[in-house]
Amino acid sequence: MKLSSNDIIEMIKKKLPDARIQIEDLRGDNNHYHATIESGEFKGLSKVQQHKIVYEALGNHMGTTLHALMLTTKEL
Repeated sequence: MKLSSNDIIEMIKKKLPDARIQIEDLRGDNNHYHATIESGEFKGLSKVQQHKIVYEALGNHMGTTLHALMLTTKEL
């Protein structure tokens, strides 16, 4: 089973309710995405820390039901 962009948005929103999220399906296969996420929760955090929060929101889906996710994170 693959994750839709809406599934990804829902999972991230549970962890980051204030997030503005844009998802682009890079190959049209629901398996390779680019996500741009803006959140006030990222304030003062390094990019690595920001990405870690997003990966925590996705849980065990990374590398299983979600093959590839390119991230762009920004402070709100």
